Amino acid sequence: MLNISHNSINRDEILKNQSSYQEVMRTKASRTLVRLLSVLFFLGFVMLFLPWTQSIRARGTLTTLRPENREQEIHSVISGRVEKWFVREGQFVAKGDTIIFISEMKSEYLDPDLIEKSKNQTNAKEASITSYKSKAEALRNQIDALENNQKLKLKQAKNYLSQQRLKVNSDSIEYETAIINLDIAQKQFARQEKLYEHGLKSLTELEQRRQKLQEAVNKKTSYQNKWFTSQNELINAQLNINTIQGEFQEKIAKAQSDLMSAVSMSLEAESDYNKLSIQQSNYTQRSGFYYIKAPQDGYVTRAITTGIGETVKEGDPIFSFIPSDYDLALQMYIRPIDLPLVEEGRKVQIQFDGWPALVFSGWPNLSFGTYTGRVVAYDKAATANGEFRVLVSPDPDSPEWPQLLRIGSGAYGISLLKNVPIWYEMWRNLNGFPPDFYINEQLKEPKAKKGKVK
Repeated sequence: MLNISHNSINRDEILKNQSSYQEVMRTKASRTLVRLLSVLFFLGFVMLFLPWTQSIRARGTLTTLRPENREQEIHSVISGRVEKWFVREGQFVAKGDTIIFISEMKSEYLDPDLIEKSKNQTNAKEASITSYKSKAEALRNQIDALENNQKLKLKQAKNYLSQQRLKVNSDSIEYETAIINLDIAQKQFARQEKLYEHGLKSLTELEQRRQKLQEAVNKKTSYQNKWFTSQNELINAQLNINTIQGEFQEKIAKAQSDLMSAVSMSLEAESDYNKLSIQQSNYTQRSGFYYIKAPQDGYVTRAITTGIGETVKEGDPIFSFIPSDYDLALQMYIRPIDLPLVEEGRKVQIQFDGWPALVFSGWPNLSFGTYTGRVVAYDKAATANGEFRVLVSPDPDSPEWPQLLRIGSGAYGISLLKNVPIWYEMWRNLNGFPPDFYINEQLKEPKAKKGKVK
């Protein structure tokens, strides 16, 4: 054993007399065992080169694809007191069915005729608006009439002024004529008086000339007074125009002031009417909030405010509700290191809680009892637990998910990645490396149509 001697030992010669050794050497079991181990080693070595599908495993729960189909709490819009329940927990209700009735609590809404009285106030204010508008229209007509009268009066006064100017001119001409006639009469009287002094004319003729002279003086004085009178009348005609303008401007200004007041009152009444209309609408809408109705077809799952006579505040939840028609989806949470490997359209193998399944994550085609889904969305920010939420919907090209699945049930999702040899996957797991990052060319087109995923 220690190789001290150069003489070798023949093991067969020594053990040939041993019965146990001879019994073993005579059987074929050893040869079979060696062959079996050799075959198993060979098969194991070959299996190392078989394809293996990399995957990301994550737990999740069932939810709905659309947010409005998820379980929701129905809140009270107003403060009130529970008076009557019309349904029980778990009961199916159609859209618009009354679920609970609450009564009013605030003192300003306790009047049973509140809506009717508010409507009467609104109607009265609407009538006042009509009255103010009618008054404003009447004042506009009055202003138009005053302006028309002003135009006619001014036209009449201007015509009278023109007549007075012509009369002044005529009287001035007559006055000038009287002056000339007086001058002629004086000259004739002087010549007649000289002739009388020389005895050429009689006293009667002289007196006749004196009478004519006196008549010319009287006519001159008369025409002068007439001219002065016509001048005064011309001045009065000019003053009359100013008076007419002043009077009508005063009347029009007063009518316009009344019109602005009527318009202002009309606008103020319209503002009050709008406020009253809004208030009436609010009262009507508030009366509709006494009956809390089902927003859509579904089931009343849990009553939060239960007892008759309990009070609720604005925004307090009263019961939880779940729609009856919804599209299931799986929400699962993955680690941040796996997020770059997830993209929309990627396939996911799902095992639902309560459904027997035999899962081979590396060979999904050999799995039994699993269902296929596709990634439709994933969060761009991590949740509170530091993981990212991935939303998976049923694959339309695969068998449908079980009909008895319910929202909130657990599930186990396996996101399928790249195909690699088994020896590579074993080496990756032993070293703690993540799955290989790659982009599936078949998923690029669905990703480009991101907005069309439903």
